[in-house]
Amino acid sequence: MISLPRLYAILDRACFPDQESLLVCARELIAGGVTLLQYRNKNDNPREILEDALALKRLAGSFVKLIMNDRADLCVAAGYDGVHVGQEDLSADGARKVIGSNRCLGVSTHNPEQVRGADQTSADYIAIGPVFATSSKTNPNPVIGLEGVRRARSLIRKPLVAIGGITRANCRSVIEAGADSVAVISDLIKQPRKSAEEFFRILG
Repeated sequence: MISLPRLYAILDRACFPDQESLLVCARELIAGGVTLLQYRNKNDNPREILEDALALKRLAGSFVKLIMNDRADLCVAAGYDGVHVGQEDLSADGARKVIGSNRCLGVSTHNPEQVRGADQTSADYIAIGPVFATSSKTNPNPVIGLEGVRRARSLIRKPLVAIGGITRANCRSVIEAGADSVAVISDLIKQPRKSAEEFFRILG
């Protein structure tokens, strides 16, 4: 079980031209105080994903917890701390069988029905979104707004991660709506260290 920090940083491989730029960003985020990183790669083949994942693992050491997006098998192969699955990926129970009981499992949800369903699984935390309009997905689900976060919070006791269009300008309102943590992609890329430090300052 992972203790969720206020800021849940996501490194989306599509945002980086090569592995070196990915690692530079990760290094800066860690310098800025990030202790939980998710590696997300929707485009490359398993070998390329594993290469990146292992490079991130070497960089992060034992202090930073690493989550693999989608791929429970590669989570285990890379020695990551957990996996995060979406509604179209391997089921939560299927992922749990692959990763075992000692790794963290997160599940994405987009509406109250999915939140309730995820709560019945062995998921350690539940993600809800998109809270705001987002550019990191080609076919995003409907925006749920802060009311969607409040609704999700009322349905579960498990840790709640909010995702989708979250920036330094709006992150405080998301926490106030009931999220334990905010997942961020785009607003961390330009000046990773400075951005992370500002998020932590705003989130308290």
